[in-house]
Amino acid sequence: MDISFLIDPLNDAQREAVTTESKHALILAGAGSGKTRVLVHRIAWLIGIGQARPYNILAVTFTNKAAKEMQTRIEKLINTPLQGMWVGTFHGIAHRLLRLHWKDANLPQTFQVLDSEEQKRAIKRVIRSLELDDKTWTPKQVQNFINNRKENIQRAKDIIIDQDDDWLAKMVTIYHAYELYCQQIGVVDFAELLFRVYELLNNNEELRLQYQQRFKYILVDEFQDTNVIQYLWLKLLVGEHNNTFVVGDDDQSIYTWRGAKIENILNFSDDFTDTHTIRLEQNYRSSGLF
Repeated sequence: MDISFLIDPLNDAQREAVTTESKHALILAGAGSGKTRVLVHRIAWLIGIGQARPYNILAVTFTNKAAKEMQTRIEKLINTPLQGMWVGTFHGIAHRLLRLHWKDANLPQTFQVLDSEEQKRAIKRVIRSLELDDKTWTPKQVQNFINNRKENIQRAKDIIIDQDDDWLAKMVTIYHAYELYCQQIGVVDFAELLFRVYELLNNNEELRLQYQQRFKYILVDEFQDTNVIQYLWLKLLVGEHNNTFVVGDDDQSIYTWRGAKIENILNFSDDFTDTHTIRLEQNYRSSGLF
């Protein structure tokens, strides 16, 4: 099968990225340099040369729209449906895993996902159940505290409280009560989706090995926007033997308010040995060719 059409339109740096044989690849790319194009062509290349089946590929991005566009572009390139390949957002993939393994994750089969406003209302009910003033302990403030702690893999029981820190002690009390409330009524919030999957993979070796054996090739777009827990469960899936291909801009991070850690991209080559780093420097944005 002639697959030269996958690399002929690319510039030298893009071609090097798409065809790299390194176990891990870090593609540093600024705005307009064609980083998503490279990721799409990389997947098509792996399938086209017979190195990977769609079943063995996991592709992650940050919005449902971007995930759908990615899948459509790959299918158009290889002219076949991507049956068996997982393409989605971190939260979407986490949700899918929890639906498949709800019992192992200690969830009811019919668990529901709270959006941000629903989470805030649930927190407000918890605050009032503790007979606290929700004007002093505002639901938004508590929501930010809880989500931040979850994104940094801390349950309420894991937080160390200084004996003089009354504010933290009260926050932890609310956090703990909120955890109990959510478990009792069978709901998870967005941060919990990621946290619960991290615990699921970290604590269940058999399940972790099952997905490590399946997802031999893991590709991530907009890698600079990953937070602590996203990076950690990505590392759990990669394990010792799988391949990673991450694309991001080391000069910006538009989701810092969500806890994104630019250190993830800066430290990638230290955490993953045998990393080939490639920088895409040509900007195509003004020409519309990317």
